[in-house]
Amino acid sequence: MPTRVSAKHPHDDAPDTAADFRTLVALPPGPERDALRDRIVEAWLPMAERLAGRFRSRGESMDDLRQVAALGLVKAVDRYDPELGNAFESYAVPTITGEIKRHFRDHMWTLHVPRRVQDLRNRVRFASQDLSANLSGRRPTIAEIAEHANISEEDAKVGLEALESFTALSLDAELPGSEDGYSLSDALGAPDPALDTVVDREAVKPRLAALPERERAILYMRFFDDMTQSRIAEQLGISQMHVSRLISRCCGRVREQVLRDAE
Repeated sequence: MPTRVSAKHPHDDAPDTAADFRTLVALPPGPERDALRDRIVEAWLPMAERLAGRFRSRGESMDDLRQVAALGLVKAVDRYDPELGNAFESYAVPTITGEIKRHFRDHMWTLHVPRRVQDLRNRVRFASQDLSANLSGRRPTIAEIAEHANISEEDAKVGLEALESFTALSLDAELPGSEDGYSLSDALGAPDPALDTVVDREAVKPRLAALPERERAILYMRFFDDMTQSRIAEQLGISQMHVSRLISRCCGRVREQVLRDAE
């Protein structure tokens, strides 16, 4: 059954398929119904492509946008009920547009951003574009964007931050203005190895404080002043062997006490 273009529709790409839809609903599942369904989808594809073109400047290829719009059109054809009395176009347009917006929300954001923040981003972006067209030589302020978008200044700031969150920058990407290939990965810090010893130092602190003064002084000179055993022996007027035995005895005692406390 051929489709017809009706002057009642506001667009030239809106064919008159009312009779086709009534026939489609009455047909049982089978080849005849599938063929009619395919003809209806094909007849409305120009409209789906027109709707996809509205989103061409948002970072997605037109081929992908056409495919998403076609998917939305198929869903609209399958779900449309002519008995409700509404024209198919009035049902298909929000269905196709919603499918495209869902594609951007679910597949185009590199980072997961809450739906509310995505909506704020769009409102801020449109407000900025409208205001920039009327401002000469400067960007709109946060207060101006908030007033134009009818949102709070705090929400405007969130939307502006989300403008930079649509895509993520690789850690290996060279930073703007750098002349020696300096990248984000070069700016990342590394774990401090001293953090691994914090617990051990805190555990031995009270046990070291309980040692006799001379033994405490020997350990301090050896492990904090980095003095050799011979220099310690010379400074205290004792033999190096005695210093070695005192260090071994003190360390063994502190170790046993700490391990016992940990049990």
